[in-house]
Amino acid sequence: MAPRTKKVVRKTRRDQTEISRCIKYLMFGFNILFWILGFMIAAIGIYAWIEKDTFDNFGRLTMGGTLFFDPALLFVLVGIFMFCIGFTGCVGSLRENTCLLLFFSFALAVIFFIQLAFGTLVFIYREKVKNEGEKQLMIMIQSYRDDPDLQNMIDWIQRDWLHCCGVNNYRNWESNVYFNCSSKIVGSVEACGVPASCCRVEYFHNNKQCGYGTLEPSAATHMIYTEGCLPKASHWFERHILPVAIVVAVLAVLQILGICFAQNLRNDILAQKAKWSWHTHPMMNYYRHQ
Repeated sequence: MAPRTKKVVRKTRRDQTEISRCIKYLMFGFNILFWILGFMIAAIGIYAWIEKDTFDNFGRLTMGGTLFFDPALLFVLVGIFMFCIGFTGCVGSLRENTCLLLFFSFALAVIFFIQLAFGTLVFIYREKVKNEGEKQLMIMIQSYRDDPDLQNMIDWIQRDWLHCCGVNNYRNWESNVYFNCSSKIVGSVEACGVPASCCRVEYFHNNKQCGYGTLEPSAATHMIYTEGCLPKASHWFERHILPVAIVVAVLAVLQILGICFAQNLRNDILAQKAKWSWHTHPMMNYYRHQ
């Protein structure tokens, strides 16, 4: 009688653990970059905010000022939010913490549905959104000289991005006290004018005062942009609808993948814990000795 040969069973890693290293370290790597980026954005915003007198900004906030439109504050809020999300995803995946992974996936799901609801409401109530946006942009024009960061952002939009002036047209700058014609009484050189960022490129480099006096009834306007930024922005989005749609779709897919990966990793961790609990259960020792 031939001797029995013992069958060799090769154990795979999946027999030992339920946790996928690929998903674990993919989530860790992506979220640590997200974490660092959020920290850097928040640090830039905090530095810029402190440079503009923090306590004065808090006063404007409590008095219902225009702090909401402060680019520095926007950097701070976005940076802190990204930092928190990146922290939970990074530490949760590395330490295999199911609570942090649950918070990470829940936060991404909330963000995704808020964006979806926001986009739907904007599409349904686009006229109301346009009117409200116009009001807020007029407030930003009125606060042009009050906030250096806001001023730089408006200048960038008018001069470098959209090549426009004002909200609907260049005469919207009459609502700013520094550019209103009534400021001639106090001797303002900018009275009845527009900011230098409204000047056309070919005139701006040779004459930084090309916007002065352009709000006069008989003034020539060939040296400045006369079309408003709101219609120009609408035209820009119409021309670039495909790239914008691709970016939105990519962001949505990344969020969905983040939710799926976090839940998959969390389920793997729970399954592994259940396996460990069963192997250490007193009944398991009983069956082993039978």
